[in-house]
Amino acid sequence: MKKIIQKGLPVAALMLMMSVLVPFRGATQVVNETTKKKISIGVGMFSDIWLQVPEGMKTRTINQGFNVFATYNLPFGKSNFSFAVGLGINIHNLYWNYMFRGSDDSLQFKPIPDSLGYKRSKLTLPYLELPIEFRLKTRSKVSVAVGFKVGYMVYAHSKYVGDDYLFKTNTTLKYSVQNIKNIERFSYGPTLRVGYKWFSLNAWYSLSRVFTNGKGPDMYPISVGFILMPF
Repeated sequence: MKKIIQKGLPVAALMLMMSVLVPFRGATQVVNETTKKKISIGVGMFSDIWLQVPEGMKTRTINQGFNVFATYNLPFGKSNFSFAVGLGINIHNLYWNYMFRGSDDSLQFKPIPDSLGYKRSKLTLPYLELPIEFRLKTRSKVSVAVGFKVGYMVYAHSKYVGDDYLFKTNTTLKYSVQNIKNIERFSYGPTLRVGYKWFSLNAWYSLSRVFTNGKGPDMYPISVGFILMPF
């Protein structure tokens, strides 16, 4: 099995991403109980429904993704309404019948030929996000949240596992391309969340395209999934 990585993944960058959501133990000791009650932490999974998919491109029915976030909640007096703002990480995956080819300066994605057998080909899109929400939580523990979020692309990378099209051997090729440049840096769109107690169903509608203008199709996702908010 051959394994090739074009541009290594900056592990330090990933560690920095996670550190924004994992507070140091010493820092949490100085936060009073009132403040702690205003902090919510959520973890969720979702699937992307890709729209504007060009003819000939096939995407998987389930394109699973993952998100984690923390918000600070500001109640409106003694009412059931509140406003929340936070920080999170959202990872989208596009499973398709395409692969990236070329050098850093001329990197393009192309259809996988029918002559090649492959197990997986995907594009991963991780975003550092700023979500805001207007929330309603009733006495019966039913909650509704309407909001908007803006994301910044941390790094985009692809992974191919299948027949060796580079060296023409009979072994399985694992080929990863990272820091892909023809991706829009920002994503944004409205959000909706409806839940009971700590379980919620959520949806996000992207108003931004994935690929930069002229570098790919005007594809964008609708994300549907669930969120667990035990805190």
